[in-house]
Amino acid sequence: MTESNGSDARVRQAEQAEMAQRARSGETPDWEKRFRAPRVSLPDWAEDAPDRALFVSNATGTYELYAWDRATGAQRQVTDRPNGTTDGVLSPDGEWIWWFDDKDGDEFGVWRRQPFTGGPDEPATPGLEASYPAGLALARDGRTAVVGRSTDEDGTTIHRARTGEDPVEIYRHRESAGVGDVSHDGSLIAIEHTEHGDAMHSALRVLRPDGTPVAELDDTRGGSEELGLDVLGFAPVEGDSRLLIGHQRRGRWEPLVWDVVTGEETDLGLDLPGDVGAEWYPDGTGLLVVHSFEARSELFRYDLATGARERVPTPAGSVSGATARPDGSVEYLWSSAAEPSAVRSTTGGVVLDPPGLKSPGSVPVEDVWVEGPGGRIHALVQKPAGASGPLPTVFDIHGGPTWHDSDSFAAGPAAWVDHGYAVVRVNYRGSTGYGRAWTDALKYRVGLIELEDIAAVREWAIDSGLADPSRLVLTGGSWGGYLTLLGLGTQPDAWTLGIAAVPVADYVTAYHDEMEALKAMDRTLLGGTPEEVPDRFAASSPLTYVDQVKAPVYISAGVNDPRCPIRQVDNYVKRLEARGATHEVYRYDAGHGSLVVDERIKQVKLELDFANRHLFT
Repeated sequence: MTESNGSDARVRQAEQAEMAQRARSGETPDWEKRFRAPRVSLPDWAEDAPDRALFVSNATGTYELYAWDRATGAQRQVTDRPNGTTDGVLSPDGEWIWWFDDKDGDEFGVWRRQPFTGGPDEPATPGLEASYPAGLALARDGRTAVVGRSTDEDGTTIHRARTGEDPVEIYRHRESAGVGDVSHDGSLIAIEHTEHGDAMHSALRVLRPDGTPVAELDDTRGGSEELGLDVLGFAPVEGDSRLLIGHQRRGRWEPLVWDVVTGEETDLGLDLPGDVGAEWYPDGTGLLVVHSFEARSELFRYDLATGARERVPTPAGSVSGATARPDGSVEYLWSSAAEPSAVRSTTGGVVLDPPGLKSPGSVPVEDVWVEGPGGRIHALVQKPAGASGPLPTVFDIHGGPTWHDSDSFAAGPAAWVDHGYAVVRVNYRGSTGYGRAWTDALKYRVGLIELEDIAAVREWAIDSGLADPSRLVLTGGSWGGYLTLLGLGTQPDAWTLGIAAVPVADYVTAYHDEMEALKAMDRTLLGGTPEEVPDRFAASSPLTYVDQVKAPVYISAGVNDPRCPIRQVDNYVKRLEARGATHEVYRYDAGHGSLVVDERIKQVKLELDFANRHLFT
């Protein structure tokens, strides 16, 4: 490892002394305030009781569900579990709050429900055993639910569950599937399925409540390209058989309206360059359109009768959720890299502002475009205000891989910036938001393709004078953690150290231990099982390259993680131990990440400490 020079070491020692003084004085540093500040999700409101809402907040130090009576302003905490709760649904009549009860973050459990006004929890679907969730839709009759389940033994099953009756199975298949939505009158059920074996591109089927097929739409057949479909929701109108769906027929996600009874398809022709999602306005006359392009987003109202598109005003940045209210207003969860998230309304002001500590802002993000082996790569850069390079630089790699970094607020990157680092986030091939071809480019060379793009941006960062080549940190969580370990092994001279959170470390063992839906995704990405395509799994597995790792490695992992299970992490760590490689491991009692604020702060402190010790001492 390259040693730091004396001047840099003195600067770092001065910064550490300042932090120690803050700790002694009881002053909370800005980076920690960002994690501790109360945050809320976009409230979900009941269709037939719009004054009743459900949201997620970390107000108690753990992310839990909260009920909100908007008419009175009263709020109450619904769930209270050691490892937190975020999966919840409010029934259309506003009478019940459904929440998913798993064990210590393992994502394997059952649905429970609780009266909106408070009271004891009860089993929501008696007769259905524990499983991984595969979607949930609640009918407006107040007594019917469509419940998706996934298990290693059964694959995916979908049941109709009615109060006072035994659940009825209406769908079963070995491949992954999920519940999309149920129509306003409960007579139609839309599901997404991958019976064709491509977990990246779903087909759609509409069923009656007894499981009888009504309609099928499949864009994966009959063409040279496999295209996906996505359920966005039935029209919120009695007797209306229109289903809003997403399609990829023009190389990006766009909405269309499909009448599942007549078969008529209405192409909206929005002519927007990025991915487009949509939801219905409550009266069914228009659509709230969300357009995501080059790491930012914007909103429109689309009139179904006239085809007119009207911009819904939002600040520059990212909208991570939006909903149209019965009065025609739009509420949305907005943030930018410099400004913390807030639930805003087109009527003006902040809709939901939790009391307590306010989150400090951060620095704006800068856009960088780099020519790569598969096309132009978009990267987002943040650096300390007024700082000039070369700087110690963190490549913070997003998970997914079907996700993308955006101009939105994130406490993790802001913490690195506070400590004097530049942060680079790369929307590598596989990321969403840049067209279907970019997202689908990973097949058969999983991990290696993403790292080619990261390497190209790394070269730019050094050549531009931003990054100090002797202080380059590769880090990320989940798929980002996987790419971190794979990058340390396949690009051993490129990185000074690596920090991997909840990673895939041994791809073969991960495949055999992970939840069933992820097995299906891996078969799609790599073209088969480890037994069918062993060379591809070996080429994409960090364990294959562990003996080439030169940089110090820090790994954190949840012992109950069903997505990146602990056994495969232990296999990788044993190989590091066997060769005496510099590494540290932190195991914690949760699943795929933690919903407890103190635990997350502890993890960030450990990561910062690991980086500082190995880069500046």
